Amino acid sequence: MRNRVTERLATALRQRRAAADDTGDVAGWVLITLMTAGLVTALWAIAGPALTGVFNDAIASVTGG
Repeated sequence: MRNRVTERLATALRQRRAAADDTGDVAGWVLITLMTAGLVTALWAIAGPALTGVFNDAIASVTGG
């Protein structure tokens, strides 16, 4: 009986330590950050001139210029 309880406690501690260890996830966050930066850059390159025109038209209509 006591041996079973000890084994269960040891298993629970191992599982808790494994769940708390997130050092392997760093590469995933780096990849997500780089991909997001790449998407923003690509969209900015494609839609930048159009967005600039829309912004300038909006400012001109507000200022009356």
